[in-house]
Amino acid sequence: MDGLPPTLEKVIEGFSKFPGIGKKTAHRLGLHVLKTHTKDVEDFAQALLNVKSKINTCNSCHNIAEAELCEICSDEKRDNSIICICEEPSDIYLIEKTGFQGVYHVLGGLLSPLDGIGPEDLQIDSLMERVKSATELIIATNASIEGEATILYISKLLDSNSIKITRLARGLPVGGHLEYVDEATLSRSINERVNLHSEV
Repeated sequence: MDGLPPTLEKVIEGFSKFPGIGKKTAHRLGLHVLKTHTKDVEDFAQALLNVKSKINTCNSCHNIAEAELCEICSDEKRDNSIICICEEPSDIYLIEKTGFQGVYHVLGGLLSPLDGIGPEDLQIDSLMERVKSATELIIATNASIEGEATILYISKLLDSNSIKITRLARGLPVGGHLEYVDEATLSRSINERVNLHSEV
């Protein structure tokens, strides 16, 4: 027993279900709700309900959207000939910070036979339709066994196409020290080293 009313306990329990929020943080958030103006709490509650009722997936790239097309696919300034393949919509927002001006395609996961996830469970068929009008495909999946398997599968499907297929460079982080780099990352950095003269 911690002396809290059941109504507040339920709010705290709800917050604790969010990723990255532990029991203490959930407790603080619950108490903060008590101190917050009723109108602000109502607006927040309505915003949560709207997320569940108004958000769907983009008909083109499968990113999250509020209309048939997401904000990116609706942007006429984007280069539709360059498609960046991502695992989840959250990856898009990271890549957007780099200034990338192409478009995206969200797979909705990675191939993982052990978990029962095959090609039919991913947005690969719709990708095959989109690549018909593309010149380059950038594969931006995680450097995991599942990510590598997905890259290999997509590459084989497109083997007969004349499309350029690239992947994100892997290697040493900016500001990183060699003594802290794992062996796999260092090995990839050596194997995928670049010519300095071509960068100048």
